[in-house]
Amino acid sequence: MREPAEKARTAQRELGSAPAATRDRILGGLADLLGARGDDLIEANREDLAAAEASGLAAPLMGRLELSAAKLTTLRQGVMELAGQRDLLGHSLRKTELDEGLVLRQVRSPIGVLLIIFESRPDAVIQIGSLALRSGNAVLLKGGAEALRSNRALIGCLRDAVEGEGLDPDVVQGVEGREAAQALLAHDELIDLVIPRGSSELVRSIQGATRIPVLGHAEGVCHLYLDASADPGVGVRLAVDGKCDYPSACNAIETLLVHREFLPHLQQVTGALREAGVELRADGEARPHCPQAIAATEEDWSTEYGDLILAVRTVDDIDQAIGHIHRYGSAHTDAIVATDARAIHRFLNEVDSASVFANASTRFADGFRYGLGAEVGISTGRIHARGPVGVEGLLTSRWLLEGSGQVAADYGPGKRDFTHRAL
Repeated sequence: MREPAEKARTAQRELGSAPAATRDRILGGLADLLGARGDDLIEANREDLAAAEASGLAAPLMGRLELSAAKLTTLRQGVMELAGQRDLLGHSLRKTELDEGLVLRQVRSPIGVLLIIFESRPDAVIQIGSLALRSGNAVLLKGGAEALRSNRALIGCLRDAVEGEGLDPDVVQGVEGREAAQALLAHDELIDLVIPRGSSELVRSIQGATRIPVLGHAEGVCHLYLDASADPGVGVRLAVDGKCDYPSACNAIETLLVHREFLPHLQQVTGALREAGVELRADGEARPHCPQAIAATEEDWSTEYGDLILAVRTVDDIDQAIGHIHRYGSAHTDAIVATDARAIHRFLNEVDSASVFANASTRFADGFRYGLGAEVGISTGRIHARGPVGVEGLLTSRWLLEGSGQVAADYGPGKRDFTHRAL
């Protein structure tokens, strides 16, 4: 697998130094191809779905595997939005005069070669690939075997869009087979960043198998906290949306925290959840207000169900709610329902998660919904990129110095002084 990585490195340097207008046209061409090849893409996906169903793939994964006409439309919208964004490559972050005729600039630069390993979702090919092209990065895409036909067809769109502008299509490559991915993880001299998207087992296995930096999140244990001041109607809307809109999504809520003073209103929320088909697992205080709930265990507080199951726990106050989130959560996305401005302020400022919301569904934690065009994934780490990772999260910086013959020996005690003037 060294040769594909070397080709990606060479192609990335070509893309990364290409004019912004070229990358704009590549993305425009990609959007056109997604429209023109829509029927073929959906047919390839139908073949994957049929094979996956025959093999007994789990229902949540089947939902992620499907590539519908609506998903294709959303993908095209995201690509066109990226094409219309201001190009950030080469943008100066700072400019400093070190001395007369000696000027230093810090500019945005691509990270380089990305290895993306993901499960089920073929739409991730376009989301990630378009972000890589916008940011001038090469991308090696390793999808799950269950989406093999879909991924091949979508990667073909990306490569053809690049080649249509006269650039090397090897800046985007598909990787097939677990052995190939494992081999790539050994090439830390050629691959700059690994981004896994999938189960916690996948993420942890990759983190333990490579020296390459890994960006991502292992779990999505998200919370919705109903404060004492919460509006019950808002609580119903956010709980049902957060749990039922897309139960297998990493930004779906897994635990409902309830202030003890809100318990008299809790059945409005849990009743709506039960009507939507949610299984409730509640603590002793909450169970009388949760229709048909079973007793929750300690394990439930830290479980990412990815299904229509929700844990419910009673807390004494906002301090206990925040403490619970920090102990059992995954620092992904957490939300409060409240009308008390002080409670909202404390929650937003004290909950240490990548995304923290007040009176809004956790399902908004998404690159497209944030206006990023798309996302390569969600980062719950505390490095340069946190939360949904868009173009800016795929950029680093370089230092460019322009002088007129100066040497370091000219500066020091009794010699020239630096001006260090901000420009």
